[in-house]
Amino acid sequence: MPKLLQVNNLKTYFHTRDGIYKAVDGVSFEIEKGETLGIVGESGCGKSVTALSIMRLIDEPGRIEDGEIILNGKNLLGYTEKEMQKVRGDRISMIFQEPMTSLNPVYRCGHQIDEAILAHRKIPKQEAKERTIELLKYVGIPLAEQRYNEYPHQLSGGMRQRVMIATALSCNPDILIADEPTTALDVTIQAQILELLKNLQEEFGMAILIITHDLGVIANIAQKVAVMYASKIVEFTDSDEIFRNPRHPYTIGLFKSLPQYTKRKERLPVIQGFVPSPLDYPAGCNFCTRCELADEKCIIEEPPLIEISTNHKAACWKIKNN
Repeated sequence: MPKLLQVNNLKTYFHTRDGIYKAVDGVSFEIEKGETLGIVGESGCGKSVTALSIMRLIDEPGRIEDGEIILNGKNLLGYTEKEMQKVRGDRISMIFQEPMTSLNPVYRCGHQIDEAILAHRKIPKQEAKERTIELLKYVGIPLAEQRYNEYPHQLSGGMRQRVMIATALSCNPDILIADEPTTALDVTIQAQILELLKNLQEEFGMAILIITHDLGVIANIAQKVAVMYASKIVEFTDSDEIFRNPRHPYTIGLFKSLPQYTKRKERLPVIQGFVPSPLDYPAGCNFCTRCELADEKCIIEEPPLIEISTNHKAACWKIKNN
């Protein structure tokens, strides 16, 4: 079966006065139709830049230096900006990290969804409005006709996030990218948003790429997981497998730092040291300066992301294949 989206050796660098900031450095993964892939990692590891690179929304001083972003067999890096405008919001949609800053504060919520529909569909404005109100109802916004005419500041955080989801779904995309879709929402609303995304995926058959630092979100919604550390994917496998059998030292450290993995009254384990600067990554493994298992080979030679067992990849010299 051909893959819906393939990202091959993606490199996105920012050219600053201090040097080259390697935000994404050789990232590869693929997503099939109807599948949910979660990219998890701490702040600054390159998750959001990966998503923005797929959307071709990297601004100067950032540049996509190398790689391929193949959607339905066509490399998006070969598209002109005009061609990409037809892809964004139609074949690939994105829910951005903060709905209050992503929604235009001076336009009514309904009109912003109308605009997305009319940009890709040649239909009358009244039909677009009717479609928007249907979408608002579908994503669980009560009094949809009234909310259509309200401004973002008149809605709660959860409602604004639902407006963003409705906008992203307006043209039935093949793939939905959700960048931290539950950040800044309380636990109850988080659960509602994740349940909504799962229901929408089942209804529309779209693939979802979800970006998060929250392993609980991954457990709830993702079928496959890519763990990112310092601009690279260090582990890739099925969601069940990552929770049952994490193999990379960084992934193991993440799980050990969760409260449920530690006995009561014990201090939470932490990964010692600091994330290296993207301006000066080690010659070998980016995690070597913090890893208790690292030796000379780890310091001087970068480990490839290879299959260590069935459907399970990791980038570490210390892992033995099963």
